[in-house]
Amino acid sequence: MRRQSRPVLGYIEAPGRGGVPQPSGRWPTRRVVLYVGCGGRRGRRGRGKDNKDNAVSNGQNFDNGAPIPEAVLDAVRTLIRWAGDDPDREGLADTPARVARAYREYFRGFREDPRQYLERTFEQVGGYDEVVLLRGIPFVSHCEHHIAPFTGKAHVAYMPTDRVVGISKLARVVHGFARRLQVQERLTAQIADAIDEVLKPAGVAVVIEATHGCMTCRGVETPDVIMTTSRMTGVFRNDEKTRREVLALMGF
Repeated sequence: MRRQSRPVLGYIEAPGRGGVPQPSGRWPTRRVVLYVGCGGRRGRRGRGKDNKDNAVSNGQNFDNGAPIPEAVLDAVRTLIRWAGDDPDREGLADTPARVARAYREYFRGFREDPRQYLERTFEQVGGYDEVVLLRGIPFVSHCEHHIAPFTGKAHVAYMPTDRVVGISKLARVVHGFARRLQVQERLTAQIADAIDEVLKPAGVAVVIEATHGCMTCRGVETPDVIMTTSRMTGVFRNDEKTRREVLALMGF
């Protein structure tokens, strides 16, 4: 008796197992056939030994096209079950993939070096050697203790010596360090230290004001409390008059 073939839904190109990268830098691929489900059985994501860690089998991708590892999706499902809900119900069925994509966006700072934004500099115009300040740079970060968001504004200033940087690059430095698991104190220091190390200015001043979700939504449950941290280097740390000047420009 001739075996009845199942209707084919389509094909995808999946990473092949083994082999070596091609000259283009890509790994060999294999063609995976997607069949339409038959016989009344509902298709489920693979749970077998071969599929447990197979990122392609889940059919979910990050926005850049990279497959989401099945282990990541399973971890989110486990948390949903632990919280008391059913990860397979309609409203939550796609939540694991959404959470994975959100985490990749929240923590994209781990995939970049903010110092690189400061490497392209310009000769000072007219020998300018006064304060350069960007006030009120908005940012979003996540507390490393509870993975709860904290949001606020960063005020970033430096006193140039022989070179300046494009002003948008200061905002990129803030976002690059903020888009990680953080504590506000370290975030403040990382921004200031990066500017100080790369630009080597006469001084750097960074002040951050933020509200923390871990304090608003849990524990003490006290909203609208603003935490302020600062980091001063060079003339802003050693010269009281210069420090007062930059703080006044920041609005303090």
